[in-house]
Amino acid sequence: MIKPRPEPVQVIKQRRDEALGALVSSIPYIQFLGVSFDRRGDELTAIMRYSDKLIGNPGLPALHGGAIAAFLEISAVIELSWSSLWKEIETPSDAAQGTSILSQIELPKTIDFTVDYLRSGLPRDAYARARVTRSGRRYASVFVEAWQDNRDRMFAQATGHFLTPKSLTAAKGSVS
Repeated sequence: MIKPRPEPVQVIKQRRDEALGALVSSIPYIQFLGVSFDRRGDELTAIMRYSDKLIGNPGLPALHGGAIAAFLEISAVIELSWSSLWKEIETPSDAAQGTSILSQIELPKTIDFTVDYLRSGLPRDAYARARVTRSGRRYASVFVEAWQDNRDRMFAQATGHFLTPKSLTAAKGSVS
């Protein structure tokens, strides 16, 4: 018996990039803040490019706390959605179905989101990585850390709890 040939790497990368692009474009606030995502395999790094509109205290200058909190929450929501969709995106038979799954998906709803401001956000690019610590049928918990120049020197971190939409649960449960 001959095994089917694996998909070419370019096809897999294109499917992943299209899925991430569709997910990110579903939240208009991402474009307003200037947030983009760098994808390496299944790992996402959120990048908030510095802009003068993000400054909250021009005397220091320091990034606005609301912009930092929004950046962390966006990172958490995208990571939770991305990790829930990963199996669907990676299934070759569903390649044509991948974008239709994204068009039907509802984003997780925030139950609560706690931000710890560890130091002032400098007028520089900021980076964040989120990690899903628990994901169940109804509820998910996500931890996010943000840094600027040195990953070991976080300037903010957050923990969020989210209501998992039925479409995420259905997408998760449909793949065995």
